Order: sequence, then C-alpha cells, then structure tokens
Amino acid sequence: MHNISYLKQNSIHSVMKTFISSLVFLSISFSILSQDLISYTKVSSLSKKELKEAWKKNGMPRIMLNISNEFDLYEIIYNTKWHDGSTIKASGLYYLPTDIKKEIPQLIYHHGTKIKKYRSTEIYRENAICAGFAADGYAVIMPDYIGLGKGEKTHLYQHAQSESDAAIDMYFAVQELNRKLDVNTNEQLYLTGYSQGGHACLATHKKLQEDYPEIKITASSPMSGAYHMSGAQADVMFKPYKDPSYLPYLLMSYNEVYKIAGDSYSDLFVAPYDSIIPTLYTGDIDLFEINTHLPEIPVEIIQPYLVNEYLHNPNFKFKLALEENNLIDWKTNTPTQFCYCTEDKRVLKENSFIAYDTMKKNGSSNISLRRAGIDVDHITCAGYAFVYTKLWFNTFRKGSKKGRKGNLFKRFALTIKKAVS
Repeated sequence: MHNISYLKQNSIHSVMKTFISSLVFLSISFSILSQDLISYTKVSSLSKKELKEAWKKNGMPRIMLNISNEFDLYEIIYNTKWHDGSTIKASGLYYLPTDIKKEIPQLIYHHGTKIKKYRSTEIYRENAICAGFAADGYAVIMPDYIGLGKGEKTHLYQHAQSESDAAIDMYFAVQELNRKLDVNTNEQLYLTGYSQGGHACLATHKKLQEDYPEIKITASSPMSGAYHMSGAQADVMFKPYKDPSYLPYLLMSYNEVYKIAGDSYSDLFVAPYDSIIPTLYTGDIDLFEINTHLPEIPVEIIQPYLVNEYLHNPNFKFKLALEENNLIDWKTNTPTQFCYCTEDKRVLKENSFIAYDTMKKNGSSNISLRRAGIDVDHITCAGYAFVYTKLWFNTFRKGSKKGRKGNLFKRFALTIKKAVS
C-alpha cells in the first residue's frame, strides 16, 4: 500500500511538472510571437466608390475584378532578421477586408524590384494588385522586404533567405494583429508576387514547406520571376539590357552577404562608376532613373578581374552565390502555377520553363505554366498575370483541390482586352 501510494504521488507530481513545463513553454512561445509585431497604424479605409475610381485610374476592368467589400489599409512595423541572424526592424502593408461575416483567406504578395526606399500607400500599380485581392475578400500581406520602406539596413536584392524571412516574419506579426483586431481567418494561405516578387514568392513557398510544415499553403503563383539566377537570367549581363541597374544592385547585395570582393566600390566597379554608383544607390531615386546613368551592357561597369573569375572559375564566390539563390531544383507539395509572358525581355520566360521542367522531374505533380501574354513587355505583363492568378486562386476558394483556370467569361473578357490593347 505504501509503495502504491508513493507511486501515485510520484505520478501526480510528474504530471503536474509536465503540465507546468508545458505552460511555461506556451508562455515563452507566445512571448516570442508577441515580439514580432512592433507597431501598426491604420493608413486609410477604402470605400467601394474609391475603389472603383482606383480601378479606373489603373486601367483595371471592373468586369474582371470584383469589388465585394471595402478594406482598411495598415502599415506594420515588425521584427525580422539580418543575414547574420541579428534582429532588425522591417515594414509592410496589410490590406484587411471589412464588413465580412465569414472567415477570410490570407495572401502574401511579394512586390517587384525597388531601389527607392520610399514606399507609397497610394492604390496604384502593385498596391492596386493587392487592393484587387483585398476588395474580393483576401487579407493581403505585402512586405516591403528588408531595407526598404521603413525598415533597417540595406536591401539584399534577389537574396532568397532575406526575402523569405521578411515575408514569413511579417506573416507571424499579422497573426498577432489579427488577434488584436478580432479578425477571423480560415486555413487558406495563398502566395504570389511579380518580377523580384516571383523569386521572393517561390523562396517563401520553399521555406514554408521545408521549415514550417504546420503552415499549409493552399496555392502558389509566382509571376515572371528570375528563378534561375545562375543560368537563364545570368546571361543578360553580357548584352544590351533594358535595366542595367539590376547588376550593380545584385553585386553589392551579394558582396554584403557572401564577401565576394573587398568593401570598397572600386573593388567591384571600374572608374568612373566606382564613384557614380554610391551616388545612385542611396534609396532616393528609382531604378529607371539609375538606368540612364549606366551603360547599356551591364557588365561594362564591373572590374575585369571579377568578370574573368566569373567566366573561368567555377568556384568563384559570385557564381556560387547565384547558384545558392536558384529556386528551381526542388519538389513542391502545393499546387503551383508559373505565369510568364513570351516577349518579356527583362525577366526571360526561360526562368519559368526551367523551373517548371526541373520541379516536374523532381516529382512535383500539380504544377502548371500559364502564358499571361504574347506581345507584351515585362511591365504590361504584370496586370495580365495578376488576373490569371486571381481567377486561379478563386477556384480554390470555391472548393477546388487542384485548381482550375477560372471563370470562362472573365478569361474571355481578358483575351478581348489583350487583343485591343
């Protein structure tokens, strides 16, 4: 009897110890999570009338894009990580639908290349894309990326780790905000983004799948991204190119992370560009203005010894960095659609083809290619790719498991618009 009593007491003590440990763990976990969100500010509330005016300004046909609800726009400051693991501040926008009784899906939108640090909240261009989703009931998370908006440090261009960190850490911060605002979300999470945002979308998708299996992705639609950094996209540096500003942006970013050369601008760039580059990449002017100060063939500003290393040394740090930031050689467990345009000269269509082919060979069963346009450039392609992505996402909201092309009438209307544009 004494032994039985002792065992019972010991068992109860063990259970209580486990229970208390669990409470401590949950408390610590919640504390960590609560530190992601630093602050939030409601920037504006968009009425249906204002949204209709925004659609008209952006050339977004109302026949194809529903305005089912109004939304509030929040600016969020949150914690994320610098490439060395230290904690830094980042920012982003959150488009939150209002007056919806049912649970709403969430979507992370990754924007295209920006060099200018300032970010507008005006409903224009990619902000309008986010508004297009939000006006039809998606809660849209748009990170500025590290170093942009109101964030700390400098932006690390086309760096998969920091792109995914910024997106995932903002997602966690938004979950805390949703609790504060009593927002009810369902289990659906969509990922998309255009240009650099296509690369960031796929980086976020891959990291969520590998490191956060508890967060289920409903569908992913990267649009016109440079997924094959060391191959399909790398060759543009040796020929006339519309955006020569991309290469120094990329080289400076990778030099920060991978220490490709010395810290001096003259270690990377030939004269006079070693003096010009620092005046251009201050975060005050956009990439189109920077383009006017650079030669048409991007590689002409790079130190010859670096070019020689790139061409002849397979272990050159810059080449290895490009390979590390490829996003083609893995298997997706999520329905994935690659959008592209055939005449895109900024981000070549081959990026989408190679990613699709490689991931298909790796066993990805539910992936597809979606040609968003034929005779359209990179900038024009964004609007078409967005509509095709939204039509595809909508089918999952209606219960599809694998996804369908979407509303036939709206696809026909988009075809007509492309024909007359």
